[in-house]
Amino acid sequence: MPAKPRTDEGDSPAAAASAAVVASARELIERAGPFCVAAKLQLACFERLGSAGWRALENVAAVARDAGLLVIADGKRGDVPVTAAAYGQALFGGIETPWGPVTGLGADAATVSPLLGGDALEPLIDSAAEAGAGVFALVRTSNPGAADLLDLPAPEAPLFERLARLVAERAPRLAGSAGLSGMGAVVGATEPRHLARLRKLMPAAIFLLPGVGAQGGRPAALAPALATHPASILVPASRSIAGAEDSAAAAAQLRDQLWRLR
Repeated sequence: MPAKPRTDEGDSPAAAASAAVVASARELIERAGPFCVAAKLQLACFERLGSAGWRALENVAAVARDAGLLVIADGKRGDVPVTAAAYGQALFGGIETPWGPVTGLGADAATVSPLLGGDALEPLIDSAAEAGAGVFALVRTSNPGAADLLDLPAPEAPLFERLARLVAERAPRLAGSAGLSGMGAVVGATEPRHLARLRKLMPAAIFLLPGVGAQGGRPAALAPALATHPASILVPASRSIAGAEDSAAAAAQLRDQLWRLR
C-alpha cells in the first residue's frame, strides 16, 4: 500500500485504508495475474478494517474474477455444524430472508478447519458442492508450531494423517472430471518430508501448498506433492510476489519453476 494514500476529504480512516487496499490489489492482479490461476484473499487482512474491509474484499474478489482468476477465501473457518452451515452460506452461497435473497462472497474455494470432526466439515462441503466450489481442509500447515499438535503420535499415526483420511473419505463428494477432487488439503511447503506420504493418503485431493517464498519453502522440493494431473497442486506466494520489485517477473519465475517439476 502507498505510504500516503490519497483520500477524499471527509473519508474515514477505514474507508481510506480500504480504498487503498483495493487499488493496491488491483495493480498487483493486473501485473501478476496473467501468470497465476487464482487469487487467495486472506480474510483477516480485510476484516480488521471492519465493514469497509468486507466491502473491499468483495471488490477485490470482483477484480480477480474479471481477470479470469479463481477466488480462494482464506479464513480457516470451522465450527459446530449449525454454525459451519452459516459459514458455508457466507463463503459460497447466500441465504433467503423475508426481504429477499442475500448473496455471500461467492468464493470458488475456501480454507476450512477439520479439527471439530467430520460432522462440522459436512455443511461446508454441502455448500461448496451446491455452488460448484471447493474446500481446502487444514491437514499439515506451514507454521513451525504445527508440530505442537499435528505431528503428535496417535495410536496408529500422527494426527495429520488422520486429518488426511478425513479428506480422502470425502473426496468423492466433490469429484471432478479430471480425476481430481475439490475436497482439497492445505499442506505446508515448509515440511516437504511429509508430501509423499500425504499424496499417497489423498490421491485425488488438490494440495494448497503455502510456505513458498517468505516462509522458506522451495518450489523444487514440491515434486512429491504432484499427482498425475498438473492441477493437483496450487502454490500460493504472497509476500514474495507482492513485495517484489517486479511482481510480474516474480510470479512468472515461480510459475516456470513449478512447471519444471513435471
